[in-house]
Amino acid sequence: MDSTELATALADPIQLLGLSFYFTPTTTERAKAHGLNVFEFYGLGRGGVLGDVDYDTVFEAFTFFSPSAMDMLWTKSRTKADPVEMAHQHLHAAYAFADETFGAVAIDVLEGFAGAARKVANAVPPGHHALLDGYKKFSVPTSPVHAAYLGAILMRELRGCVHIDAVHEVGITAAQAAYLQDPFIFKLHGYGDDDVPATTDELVAKKQRAEELTTEGVAAFYDVLDEAERQALYDGAMAMSEALKAPVPANA
Repeated sequence: MDSTELATALADPIQLLGLSFYFTPTTTERAKAHGLNVFEFYGLGRGGVLGDVDYDTVFEAFTFFSPSAMDMLWTKSRTKADPVEMAHQHLHAAYAFADETFGAVAIDVLEGFAGAARKVANAVPPGHHALLDGYKKFSVPTSPVHAAYLGAILMRELRGCVHIDAVHEVGITAAQAAYLQDPFIFKLHGYGDDDVPATTDELVAKKQRAEELTTEGVAAFYDVLDEAERQALYDGAMAMSEALKAPVPANA
C-alpha cells in the first residue's frame, strides 16, 4: 500500500491504541500512588512531556480541550505533583498496560512496527509538533513490547499534531472540531451545552476537509518508509489492535 492508503487505514486503530492505557485500573492505581486521580495523572503525564511549562503552552499543545478542563488537568494538578516526573510515571503506566495486553503479538511484528514508527517520528522536523517532540525525547525501550507501544503513542501524537494544523487551516474552532468528531468526547473535553456549535453543511464540509488534510499530512511523513516498512507499520498496528480485544500478558 502507498502512504495515503496507510495513513487512511491506520487513522482509527492508532488513535485507539495510543489512548487505551489512559484510564485503565493499572493507570488509576499508579495515579493514586502519586496523590492524583486518573484525569489529573493524564493531564500532567501527557502535558509533562513538554516540561514544567506554563498553561498557555499546554493549552496550545492539547488544543481540543476547553479552558476549564485544562485548568483542572494542568494548572490545579500541577500544584500536586511535578509534571516532568509524572510524564515518566505516565509512560511507565503505558508500558504496564502494554505488558498486560500484547503478549500474543509476535516479537518480530512488534519490532517491525516499533522500528517503522520511530523512523517516521525521527523524520519529523522538530519545533512545531510539541507533543510528538516531547515523546521523542524518551529513549527507545529494549523491550519490544514497550518499544512498539511507544511507537503507537508517537504515531497517535503525530496525527493529532497534524490534525491541529488542519483544523486551523480550514478555519474552524477547536470546539467545533471536537463536537463534530464526537459529542461524547466534546463533553469529556470539558465543553457544556452552551458550547455546542450550530451544525451547518459548511461546517461539516470544513471538518471533512480537515480530516482529508490530516491524512495527507500524515501520509507525507509516512513517505520516509519503504514498502516493507509501511507493511510493518500496518501489520503491527493491526496485530496490536486485535490484541486489545483479547489481551494476553507479555509474560504469559
